[in-house]
Amino acid sequence: MTADHDHCCSIEGDRQSHHSDKVKSNLTTRLNRIEGQIRGVKGMIEKDIYCDDILNQIAAIQSALNGVGKLLLQSHMKSCVIERIQAGDHEVIDELLKTMNKLMK
Repeated sequence: MTADHDHCCSIEGDRQSHHSDKVKSNLTTRLNRIEGQIRGVKGMIEKDIYCDDILNQIAAIQSALNGVGKLLLQSHMKSCVIERIQAGDHEVIDELLKTMNKLMK
């Protein structure tokens, strides 16, 4: 593994990602923000805020989650997928396609 990789996935045994501190921090910050947005929507519902305003907040949350997914997918493709292909494990392509289909629903 080179220093350029953000993380790698184990090919044998348990599958794990080893994210760099920078990637972990970025993902954690984004997820903390999303968690706060979700709590905010809950509060809006409890306060009977106008539905359209709540729906706009939900759209913002979905967009933020998509951003987390894109960042993770990019990192995964640049490290785990490449490493597994180089190791002769071409099943990773089918796995990746299934995951991408789930993300694009």
